[in-house]
Amino acid sequence: MPFKIDEKARYTRSHEWVRVEGSEAVVGVTDYAQDKLSDVVFVDLPAVGKQTIKEKPFLVIESVKAAEDVFAPVSGTVSAANGTLSSKPELVNKDPFGEGWLARITMSNPKELDTLMDAAAYGKYLAGL
Repeated sequence: MPFKIDEKARYTRSHEWVRVEGSEAVVGVTDYAQDKLSDVVFVDLPAVGKQTIKEKPFLVIESVKAAEDVFAPVSGTVSAANGTLSSKPELVNKDPFGEGWLARITMSNPKELDTLMDAAAYGKYLAGL
């Protein structure tokens, strides 16, 4: 089945997406990632103010299958976490590019975005998996 890809987002090889809004990066996991996780039952959200380092874990998603680290696609400071996921973790499965977003990061180095895949490149990457 073809997976949804947000044309406005950038992507990591570990299946996180980033959508830039001003100086902030809104972060989530891709449709492919939520499908592989299956039913998400808990999201261990980062605290506001937590420092993120590109490609290092910054939160954990637990599903009926496993607990998986989510890696920060950019370095910076967590400015918001999606508190709705505390009571509705299934939003990660239902709407990974919308209500299932995970956190917002105020980027310390926006140039890091240049290392991420655009939607077309991510689509090709998925096709090769």
